[in-house]
Amino acid sequence: MRKTALFLMLVLVFAVCGTAFAGKEIKAGFIYVGPVGDAGWTYAHDQGRQEMEKLPFVKENSTYIESVPEGAESARVINGLVRKGANLVFTTSFGYMDATIDVARRNKDVVFMHCSGFKTAENVGTYFGRMYEPRYLSGIVAGKMTKKNVIGYVAAFPIPEVIRGINAFTLGVRSVNPAAEVKVVWTQTWFDPGIERDAADSLLDVGADVLAMHQDAPATLQAAEARGAYVIGYNSDMREFAPNAFLTAPVWHWGALYTKLAKQVSEGSWKSSQIWDGMKEGLVELADFNPKVPAEVQKIVADKAAAIKAGTFHPFSGPIKDQSGHVVVEAGKTHSDGDLLGMSYFVEGVQGTIPK
Repeated sequence: MRKTALFLMLVLVFAVCGTAFAGKEIKAGFIYVGPVGDAGWTYAHDQGRQEMEKLPFVKENSTYIESVPEGAESARVINGLVRKGANLVFTTSFGYMDATIDVARRNKDVVFMHCSGFKTAENVGTYFGRMYEPRYLSGIVAGKMTKKNVIGYVAAFPIPEVIRGINAFTLGVRSVNPAAEVKVVWTQTWFDPGIERDAADSLLDVGADVLAMHQDAPATLQAAEARGAYVIGYNSDMREFAPNAFLTAPVWHWGALYTKLAKQVSEGSWKSSQIWDGMKEGLVELADFNPKVPAEVQKIVADKAAAIKAGTFHPFSGPIKDQSGHVVVEAGKTHSDGDLLGMSYFVEGVQGTIPK
């Protein structure tokens, strides 16, 4: 009898503890700037959303709205998710920043996480990744694989995020090939395969034999594949679009971060912060190499990746010069996070201008 009572008591204790551990149910909403089928930025975020849904207190209780234009109009869409019961909202592009702050101000009981922005509030945090780390590594690959010393870069918008990536890539290129130049063409788009393809072709027309890109579609990869050039991808492993041309790609792994944030909100431990994780935390990394990348090049990259993770090397350590030859980071010094987040100049080795 006493054994039965003890058993029932233990069952009750485990049930209560289990309920407490589970925390409150999370209903998450995501705002995407492109379609989930873009194979790039939005695709990577949606893979992270699906990983988060494996949590028992989220299950399949999340939703997304794709291809939402940036700017003031996005506030209506964000507010629509809140009205439908979302208590955790992810807005996944820089241009949603002000709209996120505006909606959050009127919905204090909802947690908002904005990707790549810098504005916070009591119920708004920001998150991003140190993509410049694998960008630098991919630059090493490009610098070693080019034969013409002309590398093309198809760039989206002239904001610090994109400029920082171009500079990190170029620093990686020039660390192994000081004679190489990186030519930049701007598209003023995140996702427009036609415009991106035209930009990529224009770079190939002027002699680029390796392409890189900061875009959401695989159009740059397809251009390289069609014309016998090499290409560095972005966002996700896009090698299926260019099996011969693809060398590697800086890629995102949002799932672990989304899972961690959902747990914090569920258990009530979430606090507004500005997250900027890197390779050490597993948010960003370099995709597997094409076998065409020589073993000695892979070894150089692996050693540098280990140094980045260990904190013994930083891609933006001096000496660094800008396009005019002026020293912007002296030897022995490193750009601060503030400098990186507000970056508005090109480093030596970049051919192109930054539109105002």
